[in-house]
Amino acid sequence: MITAGRLAAPPVVSRPHLSAEQQAEKFPPRHSAAHWPAAVKGREEVLRMWIEATPRQEDPRNHDFRRRGLMLMLDWLAEQPGDTWHQRWHASGADAAGEQWADGPAQWLEQHGKLSRTRLETMTSSLVVMIGADVVRPSLAWLLTGGKKRKLARNMIRARDADGFARLDDFCRADDGISDMARRAALFRTAVIIAAKGGTVVDIVVGDLLEVLEVEAELRGQRRSGSATFRALRETGVFGAGVPTLREIRSIGQRPVEDLVDSYPVACRPIRDLLVEYLKERQPALDYGTLRGQTYQLVKCFWQDLELHHPGIDSLRLPADVAAAWKQRLRTRPTTTTTNSERVESVVERLSYQDILAGVRAFYLDLAQWALEEPGRWGSWVAPCPVSQQDLSRRKTTRRRKARMDARTRERLPVLPILVRSADQQRRDSEALLAAGRQAEPGQKFTAVGQSLTRIRRPHAKPANIWAEGPATGQRRLLNREEDNAFWAWAIIEVLRLTGVRAEEMLELSHHSLVQYRLPTTGEIVPLLQIAPSKTDTERLLVVSPELADVLSAIICRIRNADGAVPLVRARDYHELLWMPPAPLLFQRRVDTEPQRIARERVSSLLDEALARTGLIDQADGTPLHYTPHDFRRIFITDAILNGLPPHIAQVIAGHQDIAVTIGYKAVYPEETIKSHLAFLARRRSLRPSEEYRTPTDAEWQEFLGHFERRKVATGLCGRAFSTPCIHEHACLRCSMHWPDSDQRHRIEEIRDNLIARIAEAEREGWFGEVEGLQTSLAGANDKLAQIDRRSGVGSVDLPAPVLRSAGSTYTDTGRSKLGVD
Repeated sequence: MITAGRLAAPPVVSRPHLSAEQQAEKFPPRHSAAHWPAAVKGREEVLRMWIEATPRQEDPRNHDFRRRGLMLMLDWLAEQPGDTWHQRWHASGADAAGEQWADGPAQWLEQHGKLSRTRLETMTSSLVVMIGADVVRPSLAWLLTGGKKRKLARNMIRARDADGFARLDDFCRADDGISDMARRAALFRTAVIIAAKGGTVVDIVVGDLLEVLEVEAELRGQRRSGSATFRALRETGVFGAGVPTLREIRSIGQRPVEDLVDSYPVACRPIRDLLVEYLKERQPALDYGTLRGQTYQLVKCFWQDLELHHPGIDSLRLPADVAAAWKQRLRTRPTTTTTNSERVESVVERLSYQDILAGVRAFYLDLAQWALEEPGRWGSWVAPCPVSQQDLSRRKTTRRRKARMDARTRERLPVLPILVRSADQQRRDSEALLAAGRQAEPGQKFTAVGQSLTRIRRPHAKPANIWAEGPATGQRRLLNREEDNAFWAWAIIEVLRLTGVRAEEMLELSHHSLVQYRLPTTGEIVPLLQIAPSKTDTERLLVVSPELADVLSAIICRIRNADGAVPLVRARDYHELLWMPPAPLLFQRRVDTEPQRIARERVSSLLDEALARTGLIDQADGTPLHYTPHDFRRIFITDAILNGLPPHIAQVIAGHQDIAVTIGYKAVYPEETIKSHLAFLARRRSLRPSEEYRTPTDAEWQEFLGHFERRKVATGLCGRAFSTPCIHEHACLRCSMHWPDSDQRHRIEEIRDNLIARIAEAEREGWFGEVEGLQTSLAGANDKLAQIDRRSGVGSVDLPAPVLRSAGSTYTDTGRSKLGVD
């Protein structure tokens, strides 16, 4: 029976990290022992241990007073039930009392007529000594909430493992990424683990630290990073070899189909089991990303929506009105936007509407087909499909999507130079501010790029961080973060606009992606950028332009270590949720205490920040203009074709398998031009001899290589495309495709001075026909000199292919190779 129900928001299941139970299963902690030698020692032995661990003070009275406090603590524990000091501690209820544990000793002192504030303080302070002597092992919860925690680490260092704590402390002090607060937290957590589990620093396992971090999260109501503590223990060899990072341990990998389906609760159990069986049947032929997508379509967008609006539904045989209402609801989705600090809820068009319909139709048709092969398993679920073939007609949707994307490109292409200039200026300004801030002392004012700030000191900040505040607003600014964000925003914009690569392809660029080809005749090196297979599972090579080389060199100079090597980082595949092997990725930055690949979400936020500084407005709704990484790809293809690049060449550069996709990316491309071009290709292939579509001969290949040899001119390089004539009749200084050589600056200056003299002579002699042409050449010469001056401000670096010296060695960029081979 299907009844109409009230629309309710589906529950959202968020699992950014593995649960505590799952982490403990992967890395179990040590079990707390029930008995150990120190816990069964007598009173006199415990007192002797305390005397040996505590040096006598200059004032004998203070030493004797603390000794009496320890004796009082032992007297109080001796009256508790149990065979060991540890059992008596827990039997007293002090461990379960947490921060109020001192109430028990206070009541005992009062009963014996000895209660005083000083005596209670001395008695409770002696417990830290007993913990350091391993006489008592409180629980993690007590150690993190109650007791003399400030003295715990100092006492453990003195009494248990001074060398182990010293190694840990030295590592934290030498690491610039670990602040003083993080260093103290690492020492305290280590002391807590030893106090609760016993042993020394080298006995700590990964599960021990994970357990402490989970207890901290439960007590404080929020999860703290703990990455500095984990890194210190991992890098000092405490955890042993082959231990992944804390981020890898906590991340969720590929989940079974049952978990994916249960992420969207389904009330009807038989339907839930059917969806699980169906997705398991399809799983071998799908990658994990597609499997998650189909789960979302079938469970979240299809069946869960039906259950929300029609409680009690339990059949795939949908009445016509129910199917029609579902498809109507599917066309839109709710969204929330923030305008002027107000949250506004609205409904927008669902762009993946037909994709979901296609997934549901495939589900019904698969069941019908499988029922013929296994009727006992699938036959009872066969039902008429609520999605017809007409529902999947994409002609109108494709036209609307094309128009929408063309409108985005037409609006963003003209203002791209503004974004590029703004990002570059922000990068330079932030560098100047950071440099000036480093020269200033805390409390000192400094001025750079027209801004006056005062450097401030934050006691718990990392030593390398430069904090400042404006004298007028009082707003605190972390100049390191501003400079880092500005640099990576500039780098992302430049790489996306100069290559047209996808966002995931950009983030997968590594030092290995830089390869080179040496021309066999002249020995000139042609730098190439290797794009790893992504969407189409096909790799491709792009020629590195001089502008792109400047950007890549700036990135490498920024991320390389002091020894010149690019750090190896492990990145996670966004679609497969698997960790890839360590690689010298280019788009990496230091997060917390270790380098990580820049996250895909961070790319979008950096673009938004860069656009916000330009003040550009979206003409459609008046909101700040928004760029997605894919907008740069469409702009790149549109600009390339508008400037004469053949569509089939753009197809190869973009990595499209079908030229129709490339033409679809090209905005405002006339329909008749598309048809004419396709018809021309078809006619040419049918009329011309098939020999033209063959492997190039040696002569043809040498002609192609000769193009690169003929690029060299007296004042630089010519960048015109292969098999294209010179558009300026070899007047190189007038040509935008000419790339001036900084070593030939003196030659260009001589040409400029000669042009100035010739213009003066022509004006003096009245040769006005010569003046116009000479002035055009003079403007070109000045432009080439300006290009050389702009480049002289950017540090250059050699970009040869990295060399793998031996197994396990680090990658450096100091080698020389052909196509990446020594």
